Amino acid sequence: MIYGYARVSTVHQANNGNSLEGQVEQLQRENCEVIIQEQYTGKTTDRPKFSELVNKLQTGDKLVVTKLDRFARNVTEGIEVVRQLFSKGVKVHVLNVGLLEDTAMGNFFLTTLLAVAELERSMIAERTQAGKEIAKTKAGFRDGRPPKYTEYQLQNAMKLLEDHSYTQVEKLTGISKSTLIREKRQQKA
Repeated sequence: MIYGYARVSTVHQANNGNSLEGQVEQLQRENCEVIIQEQYTGKTTDRPKFSELVNKLQTGDKLVVTKLDRFARNVTEGIEVVRQLFSKGVKVHVLNVGLLEDTAMGNFFLTTLLAVAELERSMIAERTQAGKEIAKTKAGFRDGRPPKYTEYQLQNAMKLLEDHSYTQVEKLTGISKSTLIREKRQQKA
């Protein structure tokens, strides 16, 4: 049987060229009979649907993924998974690489590709951290999620609180009671 596996890590990734839909279309073109889809971060090796699929695969089956990093984000995990599949007699086809073979050259090729994928992921993390450090030096830097409400909206809500209850202001502005209380405390401090 031919199985396909599609995974995205984040909502952002789901909305770009690595979308689940795009991966599924590619897997369907490869005649995958069963396609498993998962949205799970690549930072962790604990991907329940993928683990279930690996345990289900049997001799003669074929696993198809669009890219190597869909099922492995580091060299150790990738080699372990592929060797586990090879030991079960399962073929592994990575669409942007080709059919992986259980040979000395195939193992070298796999190790090299996985090392490059891990290096790329580490470099992205380093660039993100460096960008964050630069941003911290700029005035007005605020780590985390951007504010949901503008300063004007919050000031308007605070003025309304002078003559209205929290519940009334919440209904008028759409700003939750807990946010209103927190803003009032911050203004008093």
